Amino acid sequence: MAESTTATTTAQKNQRNTKIGQVVSTKMSKTIVVEVSMRKSHGLYRRVIAKSKKFYAHDESSTARVGDFVEIEETRPMSRLKRWKLKNVVQRAKLVGAEEAQHQSGAN
Repeated sequence: MAESTTATTTAQKNQRNTKIGQVVSTKMSKTIVVEVSMRKSHGLYRRVIAKSKKFYAHDESSTARVGDFVEIEETRPMSRLKRWKLKNVVQRAKLVGAEEAQHQSGAN
């Protein structure tokens, strides 16, 4: 009996909503703004519609940078707007400015 209750509580923890999006802003401390793009079929006209929504997510160690693709997970309310937390960084953004600086320093 005790084994079944622990199995259900772990299953309930894993049912949190997750989304994957791109980091738009990291200007706040321990907070990132993630833009999630969704493609949905219109109910009547059957056309694909692209919509995007911004979510404020908690980033404790400030690991995400602008342009990164991250996975966010639903959590308890942390402030007026923050209801998500950073789960992991899916793909890092390419640093265009750093590559140009290396290329110029190698040419000189």
